[in-house]
Amino acid sequence: MSDLYRLLGRNIAHFRLEAHLTQEELAEKTDYSVDFIGLVERGVNAPTLARLKDIADVIGVDVWQLFHPDRGVENQAKSKVRKPHRKGETGKRRSAK
Repeated sequence: MSDLYRLLGRNIAHFRLEAHLTQEELAEKTDYSVDFIGLVERGVNAPTLARLKDIADVIGVDVWQLFHPDRGVENQAKSKVRKPHRKGETGKRRSAK
C-alpha cells in the first residue's frame, strides 16, 4: 500500500463526507460496489483515472483535488474551531460584578 493510495483514499473519504454521502450512496451513484469504495478509501485499491473521474464528479470535486496532500487535514482542522453560540458572543466568560 503506497502513501499515494492512502492519501487518495483519505481525500475521497473526506470529500464524500463533506458531500453528506455514505459509502453505499457513493457506490450506488457511481455504479461501483461498496467493497470497491471501501478498499479505495483505505488505500488498498487504486482506481483507474476513469473511475476517479466518476467518483470526483459524484462528490463534487475535480480529480486533482483528490491528490492534494493537505486538503483533508486542512478542512478537518477548520471544522474543529469552536464558534460562539450566539451572535456577538466571543466565547469568553463575563466577569462577576
